[in-house]
Amino acid sequence: MKFMLTWEVHPEKRHEVFKFFSQMSAKDDQADMGTKIKLIGRWHDVARFAGYALFEADDAKAMANWALNWNANMDILEVVPVLDDEEAREVGRNRIS
Repeated sequence: MKFMLTWEVHPEKRHEVFKFFSQMSAKDDQADMGTKIKLIGRWHDVARFAGYALFEADDAKAMANWALNWNANMDILEVVPVLDDEEAREVGRNRIS
């Protein structure tokens, strides 16, 4: 299952979070997420210190647990399950069959 997550860094934490995140490696990211979550991609609005990311996980609890790692520094605005084009098309085909 894919999840889209949106966030916004707390204004008073912006420089601290940016400095910390800038030093992270892909290995650090994976350690932070754990073994049940795969990062597909992440996009940053650095002017607003906000952004969104796409993850793959079969465990919503793992997603919630990971989001709490960042809770003191940012608001996780939304975590929603999403479908890619082919998955959405399959849903549509099944509905009109």
